[in-house]
Amino acid sequence: MPYASRAKPASRPLDPASLRALALNYVGRYATTKHKLEKYLNRKVQERSWDGDVPADFVKLAEEFSELGYVNDESFAQSRTSSLLRRGYGAARVRADLQIAGIARECIAEHTTLDPDVRLKAAHAFARRKRWRAFANDDAGKKSRNRALTAMLRAGHDYETSRRIIEGLDAPDEG
Repeated sequence: MPYASRAKPASRPLDPASLRALALNYVGRYATTKHKLEKYLNRKVQERSWDGDVPADFVKLAEEFSELGYVNDESFAQSRTSSLLRRGYGAARVRADLQIAGIARECIAEHTTLDPDVRLKAAHAFARRKRWRAFANDDAGKKSRNRALTAMLRAGHDYETSRRIIEGLDAPDEG
């Protein structure tokens, strides 16, 4: 056997101090939400077990980090929304992403209510990223148009905006 498998050294069980240290390291490295922090800490306790008298309270620790300003769901939502829009994703995709991150519904509604110019700009960014041009109206281009249209819909854009971009009715801005 050229590669002998080595046993992974056993990790020590977590206690309140080590759980807090893991949480601090996590929020220091990643932009996160209270919900994602809770899931991370729960996963770590499942992996390494718990060595405390009192069961681990992920919610309390996440709330404390939120009060201290280490975790801010509102700024996470704002940052994530602008990032996804710049990459060309639509409101539906942004909404789904924020829901997965555990953002409150009111905050999601606030960040995914987009004016038509922002929606169009995001759709153009997506088309530019995919290097699409207006498709010809012949039968050979029909399959390509349909594929492009479904890709735009999966990216979270509404049907009418997607159709107009694919058919070349809304010329993209340069830049």
